[in-house]
Amino acid sequence: MRMFAEHTYVARRKKLRAEMKSGLLLFVGNDESSINFKDNCYPFRQDSTFLYFFGLDLPGLTAVIDVDEGREAIFGDDITVEDSIWTGSVPSIRELATQVGVDHVLPKSAVEKILRSAAAKRVHYLPPYRPENVLKISEWLSISKHEILANASVAFIKAVVNQRSFKSDEEVREIVRAVDVTAEMHLAVMQGAKAGSMEYALAGAAQGVAIAAGGQLSFPVILTINGQILHNHYHGNMLELGKMVLSDVGAETEMHYAGDLTRTFPVASRFSEQQREIYQIVFESYCGAVSDLKPGVLFRDVHLRACRRIAEGLKALGLMKGDLDEAVKQGAHALFFQCGLGHMMGLDVHDMEDLGEQYVGYTDELKKSTQFGLRSLRLGKSLEKDFVVTVEPGIYFIPELIDLWRAEKRHAEFINYSKLSKYSAFGGIRIEDDYLITELGSKLLGTSLPVSLRDIEDVRGSFQNG
Repeated sequence: MRMFAEHTYVARRKKLRAEMKSGLLLFVGNDESSINFKDNCYPFRQDSTFLYFFGLDLPGLTAVIDVDEGREAIFGDDITVEDSIWTGSVPSIRELATQVGVDHVLPKSAVEKILRSAAAKRVHYLPPYRPENVLKISEWLSISKHEILANASVAFIKAVVNQRSFKSDEEVREIVRAVDVTAEMHLAVMQGAKAGSMEYALAGAAQGVAIAAGGQLSFPVILTINGQILHNHYHGNMLELGKMVLSDVGAETEMHYAGDLTRTFPVASRFSEQQREIYQIVFESYCGAVSDLKPGVLFRDVHLRACRRIAEGLKALGLMKGDLDEAVKQGAHALFFQCGLGHMMGLDVHDMEDLGEQYVGYTDELKKSTQFGLRSLRLGKSLEKDFVVTVEPGIYFIPELIDLWRAEKRHAEFINYSKLSKYSAFGGIRIEDDYLITELGSKLLGTSLPVSLRDIEDVRGSFQNG
């Protein structure tokens, strides 16, 4: 089990106590989750906030911080000798707790007693995303499971977001490790992609690289010739000449920090003329967005400028028309770019999304839009030094959406529907990289992966001729 040094976790909890001021802070770790019978489990994944403050990557743990008394405790049960027959011997929870600076270790059964004995103090907990943790909190605090989410502590959420949003140097190094492995995953896909190959073979190759590096996937593989489906996890298609492969994959290190990169490339060694035109628009939008990254800039504005660049490129091809500022304001570009430009990344590939996008990506003053397209932007607030964000513009030709908008004559003053028939089988293109916000701008994280038209074609040509 890899962890940071003891002082890292001690300092994180000290800062959290200072911000919260009073009450009990409840951290509910995750349990094993069965696939199809009790002892056949999915790969265990610890709760990210538990990892951030306590570092222990084991199932069945809970932690409590008494802010008023400055006491911290981890609750859990050591495995029995009979258990060790199946798992092998492991350090005791007390031994592990010492490594993260926690002196008090109590049995799992003591959690409820501790919480109830402090009835005069506010118990702060974060919104649970696993049903078993909903049931635990309901039982421990005598709250209806239907009230659990409504009673989650906003103060606790904001305090956690305020810390986890800013990545330390050691966290950045771990993210770079994840991004480097992610780049290797992409190169394995590019190397193996040939006409007649199956998507699932390439998806398996990508996952194999992640596992071989000592970690796992940071999210299920998106690898498809149908790139117009934004999160396409179906891998049953055969690669055909004339098609493109959209590969959106990420590695997670042993410490669970994430990488997340996307590349789109032709099944052939070169893009077709139509593919080149659309790819270049996405690439120019990507480059412009990267140049916009700097502290103090609203990421929502970076997104909207990226949308404007996409609209400009589509207008040059005759697919959009009219006043482009008004077109973007009204959301007409969302026929082609339906999602957000990027998101925070760290211990989660969509960092802290379990805590609520309204707290992670927005503020009390800056609210999330309800407009189609813009409402999918997970991050809107001002960028700050030491944020880690993704940048991922795209263009997607979704026949069903085009047919719907055409029938409704939606944004007809901005869209040349008569010219879209030539793109009905095009698919989609996305480019994505991961950036650290620095004092003056941004820094690309990890190994530089081919991204320009020329570099993509050079890689494809070398693999296909090798």
